[in-house]
Formats: sequence, C-alpha cells, structure tokens
Amino acid sequence: MNKKTVRDIDVAGKRVLVRVDFNVPLTAEQKITDDTRIAAALPTIEYLLENGAAVILMSHLGRPKGQVVEEMRLQPVAERLATLLKRPVQTTTDAIGSEAEAKAKALQPGQVLLLENLRFHKEEEKNDPAFAHRLASLGDIYVNDAFGTAHRAHASTEGVTHYLPGVSGFLVEKELNFLGHTLENPKRPFAALVGGAKVSDKIAVLERLISISDVILIGGGMANTFLKAQGLEIGDSLYEEAKVAVARDLLAQAQQQGKKFLLPSDVVIADRFAADADHKVVPAIDVPQGWRILDIGPATIKAFRQALADAQTIIWNGTMGVAEMPAFAKGTNALVGILSERTQQGATTIIGGGDSAAAVEQAGAARQMTHVSTGGGASLEFLEGRVLPGVAALQDA
Repeated sequence: MNKKTVRDIDVAGKRVLVRVDFNVPLTAEQKITDDTRIAAALPTIEYLLENGAAVILMSHLGRPKGQVVEEMRLQPVAERLATLLKRPVQTTTDAIGSEAEAKAKALQPGQVLLLENLRFHKEEEKNDPAFAHRLASLGDIYVNDAFGTAHRAHASTEGVTHYLPGVSGFLVEKELNFLGHTLENPKRPFAALVGGAKVSDKIAVLERLISISDVILIGGGMANTFLKAQGLEIGDSLYEEAKVAVARDLLAQAQQQGKKFLLPSDVVIADRFAADADHKVVPAIDVPQGWRILDIGPATIKAFRQALADAQTIIWNGTMGVAEMPAFAKGTNALVGILSERTQQGATTIIGGGDSAAAVEQAGAARQMTHVSTGGGASLEFLEGRVLPGVAALQDA
C-alpha cells in the first residue's frame, strides 16, 4: 500500500493540518504518565516546521462522547509538546469555530497550533461532512500521522480528505512498511506469536498468519480455547465455548498447510483470579478442577525460545498471561527478553500494538525491537488484511 508522504509535497508557506494520536494517559492531577505517542509524532512535526510549514495539529483524548469534559482538554499535551519541540504551542478552546479559524489563519511558518479535543464533538466519530469541512478549512494540506485511529472512518481521518489533498506522516509510513511490506515479503523462517484473552478477537488474524507464517505460537487466555479444542481438561480456566470448533478448525488448517503450531505444554495455574493467589506450575494436560490457567510455564517458554531461535521475522500480538499481575507476567516478560535477543542477532521483530506493545514499553525494551506499533485495533485490522479507511483515503504514491 504505497501512499504519498510529506516528502512528496511542497509544504513551504502552507498551513498543514496534521491528525496526530495524542491520546495519552493522564493522572487525576492532569499529569501525563507516558508521552510515547507525543514523541512518536515529533519527526513529522519537526520536518514540516523545518520545511517552512505552519502546523495545525488535531487529536482526540479519552472518550468524552461528544461532550466537553474539562479533564480531557489537551492543554497538558500542548505543554509537554512545547517542551519536546523547544518552541511555543498555541491552543484553542474548541476544535472548530471562530477562534480556531482566526488562530489558524494567523499562524506563521514555523509556528504550531493544537486544536482542542476533537471528540468534544459527536460529529467527529460520525464522520459528519460539515464537521470535516470545517476542520479542512483550517489548512491547505492534510497529513495523517495517527495510525492508532486509521482503522476508523472519522471526520479527522477520512472526512477531511474529501476537501484537502492527504498524505501520510512518517509514523504512518513506518507502520505501513513494517506491518505491510515486511509481512508481504518476510525474511524466513517467519514466526507469529499470538496471545491475549480471546480467540474471537483474532480469528481473521490467525487465519492470515497461518497462511503466511512458518511457525505459530499461541499463549494467553486464547490458548485455553485451543487446549479445550484438543480435548484437554482445563479446570476453571476461562475459555470461549462457542469458539472451540473454530479453534479446532484453525489447528486443522495449520496441519494441512504443514505449519508448526505450538500450544503451551505447561502452564501456571492459580486457585483464584487474584494477584496474591496460590499458584503452581503443572503440565497443560494436568489442570485440576478449581484451578485456572493464568500464564505459560517454564517448559513452554523454553519451547517457544527454541521455535524462535532461527526465525528471521517475528511478529507478536497479545500477552502470554495475566501480565498486569507480577506472578503471572513471567511468560510475557520472558518473551520480551527472547525477542530482544533475536533483534540483536539480526531478526526483524515487530510488536503488533496493544497489550504486547505496553508490555515491551513497560520493560523498557521498545528500543530493542525493530518496530513497536502504535496502533492497537488498527494494527490488528491491518494484520487481518483489512483496508484502513484513514490510510485508503490518502493519495497514492
């Protein structure tokens, strides 16, 4: 999916309207606890400024559901951005209206304006043409650098492209390269590591990965459904009864295509779902009643390490256990370490957004991976092979 980028257009003297993803976590005191998403947008913003553009940024924050929510204003984001850019960042009290129009019109090359939270307007998520037109009227060119929202046809991601020429920023370009081009033509062996709670969330992803990868490793809560599909007893573990047949079918697909499909051989089980629960390691075929699987065990970690030892491309989406509880985060943390080692050994490691990306960030290992996706839902839909409206709307290269 080759799209024009900011490199392909002349931005000098232009007002450039940029969709960014500044949906960052805030404390009750309005302090930003993780500025990764702001930092990720800097290369595009700095490029535009260095090339003589006036930059108008727009983003959502939280889920205000079309209402003005004071705690979800973007002022703290503007302050952090100003610190990172080392230049002032102007703000507006609304994403549209006379104030936004006046400030956008007065903006000079080298200056930055951040519009107020887009989702204070219900028209944003409804992709309302009139709202999209009012946003588009603020700029001369549109740039989408918010991959995390590219799977949504919203006014700021798809609607504005009906009124302005649209190109991608560097972050979206990077995502398309790694999640698109790398998977279309991966260096082999190609391994896919899939976790998370539910099979139902990832049926289409698994079907595609089975068809294009050489090795598939399954962990997390979804592994329980696969174990059940193999006829194993899993105690009181959560699984999707309605998806057991689907899991059985996916196992059959992998076998028919000659793909290596690994499930946990041992698991960490607990007597209840709690951080301080009694827990122990047992073989996956020996989970007693009253206990539930909350992580993969050491033998599984060893088997996964061996399966990934010669992989030249590895994609990972979804944690291996209940990673928010330290006792059940060992499998996930071990995989972070294994993938860090494989990157150093020359493999391409792609972390497909969501909880796995959060685990890598939390471990301080993001820079040790080839690419960590900024999109949760967007990266999943892209991995499924679906068209992302916010990307499809941009001009082709």
